[in-house]
Amino acid sequence: MVDDSRMMRLYLRRCLERAGHEVEEWVPLSAMEVPDHVNASAPDLIISDFQMPGCNGTSLARMAQKARPGSPILILTAFRDEDMEAGLLKLGVSRVLAKPIEEAVLLAAVAGTLAGPGEAE
Repeated sequence: MVDDSRMMRLYLRRCLERAGHEVEEWVPLSAMEVPDHVNASAPDLIISDFQMPGCNGTSLARMAQKARPGSPILILTAFRDEDMEAGLLKLGVSRVLAKPIEEAVLLAAVAGTLAGPGEAE
């Protein structure tokens, strides 16, 4: 999980751990560090904020996909923009979710993404 907000990381960690997921935080993170983290951790899913200093969601998605093509990625954003979302999906991002995010929405997106395309929505 990558987010520059400590409060958001805490919230996401609590939601995910209550649902039985193991959580690893990658903070602070630059775009150049993403491949090393992805290769070292081999995460089942990457959850990231879109707008962060040093590395935005586009850079993170690009570098994660370069390191491990097909890596499932969820991007969270408070800034809704259809062009940005379309660009992220073209980069292989599984889903783009709006902040603030409710626990049930987050967990449904996580479950659907982990299940794979077309298996759960």
